[in-house]
Amino acid sequence: MAKLRQKNPKTVRQAEEVRGLEHLSMDVAVNFSKGAQLSSHIHNVCAEAKEAIYTREEDVKFWLEKGVDGSMFEVLPQTSDLPDLQRCKLCADRWKPCICSYSLNIEWYPCMLKYCKTRDAGGKVSSYKCGIRSCQKGYTFDYYVPQKQLCLWDEET
Repeated sequence: MAKLRQKNPKTVRQAEEVRGLEHLSMDVAVNFSKGAQLSSHIHNVCAEAKEAIYTREEDVKFWLEKGVDGSMFEVLPQTSDLPDLQRCKLCADRWKPCICSYSLNIEWYPCMLKYCKTRDAGGKVSSYKCGIRSCQKGYTFDYYVPQKQLCLWDEET
């Protein structure tokens, strides 16, 4: 990948493949002070969000199987636990708990090798690596917040 160079690096690129939207429910909170067990990067990347680091229950199960200390995780309330819990963008009271939503769209990223076809002098078709295929992917993360005040960007959507 390091040897491949873009022919026109200033060109605005369009993804060749749209991989759709993935909806993720972040239903577990991670204790920041113990997070280094998961990754050495947590203290740098999440330093400003010490009280708001979330993950999925599936990820927690994976880490527990690898021997990570389970005391760093706290299962968050879900809509099934609290029937009055609603999405933050529908909640009028800024001090009520709600389900916050954050969307992220990666417009262009290299996702696989691209193969081209050629014919030799005998007419036989063969393929060869001729570049990198580009993709687009979207994510929506839903997570519990104890008050709508902690999810003001959800009003914009």
